[in-house]
This record gives sequence, structure tokens and C-alpha cells, in this order.
Amino acid sequence: MTVQIFDGHNDVLTRLDKVGGVAAAGTFLSGMDGQLDLPKARAGGFGGGFFAIWIRGQGPGGFDLSSLVPPYDVPLPAPVPQPYAWEIAQRQAALLHELDRLGALRLCTDTAQIVAARAEGKIAAILHLEGAEPLGPDLAELDRLYDLGLRSLGPVWSRPTDFGHGVPFRYPSDSDIGPGLSPAGQALVEKCNALNILIDLSHLNAAGFADVARISNAPLVATHSNAHAVSPHARNLTDDQLAAIARSGGVVGLNFECSFLRPDGRPDTNTPPEVPLAHLDHLLNALGEEGVALGSDFDGCRPPVWLNSADKLGALVAAMAAHGYDAARIERICWGNWMRVLNETWGP
Repeated sequence: MTVQIFDGHNDVLTRLDKVGGVAAAGTFLSGMDGQLDLPKARAGGFGGGFFAIWIRGQGPGGFDLSSLVPPYDVPLPAPVPQPYAWEIAQRQAALLHELDRLGALRLCTDTAQIVAARAEGKIAAILHLEGAEPLGPDLAELDRLYDLGLRSLGPVWSRPTDFGHGVPFRYPSDSDIGPGLSPAGQALVEKCNALNILIDLSHLNAAGFADVARISNAPLVATHSNAHAVSPHARNLTDDQLAAIARSGGVVGLNFECSFLRPDGRPDTNTPPEVPLAHLDHLLNALGEEGVALGSDFDGCRPPVWLNSADKLGALVAAMAAHGYDAARIERICWGNWMRVLNETWGP
């Protein structure tokens, strides 16, 4: 079965920024070390998705989840200053524009452009901000990013910001950790609604999730999250949260990170297809046929070995078919449900 996939999250801009920025953009076209590039996308049917701006911490070192042994509670990197975050955000936005200029993809700001890119055989890219650290208190930077094509935003990554609090990488745990959105965070949600920017609930704690659900007039969306009932990780969504998303007509994109998928919370890449399928089954029961999508987190996670790069996406499609999903359900999960929620969020 040949199926094109629209994906809720990747971190390829962070990877390119680390290895040379705009000067390294050409490696995306020719093939690069990582989980997503143009040759891998073509081989696996990756037709588009959310390309995230993410602000790495200052100083040496990284954030490694590869050797976790449950139970765990990973210390988060320190908050980052806004000027530093804004510099990185501009660089990564410029990277996506360079990929567009090189013909590797098409930066899209409405669903008509996504449809056109698909017809042309081009990757359709949405510019997304994962964590609002680049934004100052008057949100002027949001206007500037909007002009650069930003159409999706998560108020937090896992570390706290001036806008709200995320969840740590903690297992076992739920997301009921810390306070809700600050007044600045509430203003950010209202401005995103006014600009028709999608608000991403992935990484947001329970109180912040509830605040967005109360304030926002748009469908509730978690671009790359899983079911807490299957894997009790703080990053995963409880049944109450899934019910709120369902009531709003929202969408959840399945995250491929093994420690979020596995019931034991281990980052073991020897994770069989039955595990992500258990999440998909639960999400379908909670959200219905139109509420489930994919959100790989490529270049920002450790997927199962059989699904650890974009050229292997066909294996997930085959696993869904073998599990009994019909062609219409698979198409909705892989493409159609993202198009529906983007239409409803962005407007005609």
C-alpha cells in the first residue's frame, strides 16, 4: 500500500543548525546523518509536516534519554534567556526558507498550499515553534515569526518559560505538575487565536492544558504525544485530556519515542509494532476516526529500530494494515486528519 504521510513534528532544523546552519541546508537534499532528509522522505512517503524551531540549552552537553532505567525523573536544562532564544529562532526560520529556496520543500501557510505542494511532489512544510522562549513580553517577535510563515506554536518545551510550565521526562508520572499558564501565557493563547496559529499542547503540564482548553476557541491539538493509559509517562495524555481534545474536534499525533510508547517507559529500540498500535487503538477509541494522526518527532527521539527514519514509514503503514485498519482509516491517520484540523484552525 502506497500512502503519503503528513507528520506532526520533526526537529531537522535543530539538526541542521547544529552542523552549519544555512550553509548546511544542501545536505538535506543530498542525504544527511539523521532520521529525515529528502532522499529518506521520498523513499518512505513523507509528504509534509511540522518543522520545529527548538531552542537548545546554553553551554556544552546535550539532553540524552537513551540510557534511562525506570523509575526516572530527568533533570531539565536551565531556562534560556530570550535574546539567545530569539537568535536561534531566526537562524532556524532562515534554514526553512533556504530549504524552500533550494526546492527541497514548500513552506506552506494554508491548506491550499499544502494541496498544491503534494500535487507537485514537494514536501509541504509548516513552520512551528516548540517553546516560546524567543518571544518577548509584548509578543512582537511572534508577529515577526508570523511574517516568516509561522503557523503553529507550543507555549513550552519541557522546561518552564515566562508563559507556562512543561512536564519533565518522568516515569511513572502524569502531567499534573506545577502551575498553569502565566498571564503572559494566557495572552499568548489569545493572540494565537487571533492570528489563527495552531496551539500545540505537547509538553504542556495539566494545569496549562486546562487553561488552553478554557481560553482557546480552536481545536485542541497535541502534535506529538501518546496515551498515558498505555504508557504512564508524564509526556503522555490522560483519558480526561483526550476527552477534552475529542470534545473540541482536535487531533493527537502519535510520537515515535520508545520511552513514551513502551508500557515500561524504557528507551529500548527493540520495540515491536504492537506497541505503537496499542496507542493508536486507544487514541482511536478516545478521539474517534478523525482525531488520530502521526507526530514522529524525527531527529528528536529514539524510535523503534524498524521505524527509526523517514524511509521506514512504510513499515508503520504495513503494520496498520496487518492490524486490520482499512485504507480509509489509514489515510485519515496518515494525512486527512491533519488537513481537517488545519482547515478548522487556520480558516479557509
